Amino acid sequence: MKRLGVAVVGLGVGEAHAKAFAALPACEVRWLFDLDSARAHRVADAIGQGAPAQAFDDLLHDAGVDIISIASYDDAHGGQVVAALDAGKHVFVEKPLGRTIGELRAVKDACARSRRRLASNLVLRAAPAYRWLKDSIAHGALGDVYAFDGDYLYGRIEKITQGWRGSVDQYSVMTGGGIHLVDLMLWAVGQRPDHVAVAGNRIATSGTAFRYDDFQAATFRFASTLVGRVTANFGCVHRHQHVVRVFGTKATFICDDQGPRIFTSRDQPPARLDLPALPATKGDLIPAFVEAVIAGGAASGDIQHECDVISACVAADRAARAGVSIDVEYV
Repeated sequence: MKRLGVAVVGLGVGEAHAKAFAALPACEVRWLFDLDSARAHRVADAIGQGAPAQAFDDLLHDAGVDIISIASYDDAHGGQVVAALDAGKHVFVEKPLGRTIGELRAVKDACARSRRRLASNLVLRAAPAYRWLKDSIAHGALGDVYAFDGDYLYGRIEKITQGWRGSVDQYSVMTGGGIHLVDLMLWAVGQRPDHVAVAGNRIATSGTAFRYDDFQAATFRFASTLVGRVTANFGCVHRHQHVVRVFGTKATFICDDQGPRIFTSRDQPPARLDLPALPATKGDLIPAFVEAVIAGGAASGDIQHECDVISACVAADRAARAGVSIDVEYV
């Protein structure tokens, strides 16, 4: 079988994409594009595949490219995804898939036109502890789930005070980071919220050039009356970590500094789960994406969950700016 030609755009986290694609027998990395051409040369040497590209358009026009993997700056994702789909390419993209409802509609329309595969790298789904959690909720092991708490502890304040995030117009810590916990919430409980209210501040980055909230706390309400609380905490003095607490009528799941564990009694210690709470690499979702591409078939319906996640995050951004609870508008 002919190997799938792959091009990777953006070689920060995209380097992990390139390594994951290069490791698959079904794929061959043809192009590597980064604003820093030296980085593209270095990654090509490291994986033994691909050549540095001069421009994004070069990838679109190469008939030998079947998949474009996008890991550029957040504000470029929406436009690059639409361009790649319209060029007939399958697309694997870092979060966020888009940053506005308008971008999201354009992406969804392009996916329907092209009938190509599209997936976003919401990689916490690949962590064994959270796969266990999702299965346990689905089988009723936690009883009726009534609350989901998730904290995205970024712990890398220099990334917003000095890096590209600080120069992006309307950068959002929820869409740019908290999205991982929003995705985990919707994916694990199998529901999507109707309303959201958000409070935030930028105390941690006071005196810097960063112009937006560095901390946000969002409260999501679901039709089932489940309540979800997600914080995006970019200024914390803490190592990078995700903290998750899921409360059900039969059991409670907690994952924090002590690792994942399940409480089934109010009086007894929890059972510790010998399961990693992180994926092995940031490219762990890529093999399944490639398998879906090979399998073929219509793909436009496969992105509804990704669209729901972005819709919820965009609503959180709107609620933060408005200072009121708002309905979530879904695309």
